[in-house]
Amino acid sequence: MLDTSKPALANGKLVFVIDDDAAVRSSILSLLRSVGLQAFAFSSAAEFLSSYKLDLPSCLVLDVRLPGGSGIEFQAELAKANIHIPIIFITGHGDIPMTVRAMRAGAIEFLTKPFRDQDLLDAVRVGLDRDRERREREQVLSGLVSAHETLTAREKEVFPLVTTGLMNKQIAAKLGVSEITVKVHRGNAMRKMGARSLADLVRMAELLGTGQQKS
Repeated sequence: MLDTSKPALANGKLVFVIDDDAAVRSSILSLLRSVGLQAFAFSSAAEFLSSYKLDLPSCLVLDVRLPGGSGIEFQAELAKANIHIPIIFITGHGDIPMTVRAMRAGAIEFLTKPFRDQDLLDAVRVGLDRDRERREREQVLSGLVSAHETLTAREKEVFPLVTTGLMNKQIAAKLGVSEITVKVHRGNAMRKMGARSLADLVRMAELLGTGQQKS
């Protein structure tokens, strides 16, 4: 288990390395740490899984050939387990079909040994940035979902109609209520969702998937 209380993890970013070759692990760790990145290495996928419990931006440098399986298979296992860590594959035995399969499954890069140090570092930076952005999007969406759950049933009806650009009068006619009632529910929905403008509310509806087409 990794200790997140260590000062070494203060920058909030981690790079994991899985390779059964101790020399390769040591070399990659030295490279990553030489540029100030926090990195941890494992000799197998199982060893990694027993430690990957950190809710921090991270990426994985993964060897294609692993004890008891392949890195490509492990990539699929991670996806099934809903672990979306960006992956940079490294291999001494790569081929085009394998590369295509890995990239289609979302890999950041596929590097053939011996690779340039800078190529690996560039891929790691991309992976860390991508994971940070994903986590930020998920955090925003989680907040929107929580806010949306606080709406009343009627406010949830008004919310998507407002975001189509309908006037209060049109929404009132569609729902069979008074215009003033729509105005109140519209104001409540915007306040609860934290929307400062109609544009904000439209963006939120798109993220939540609650938008409706005009009829």
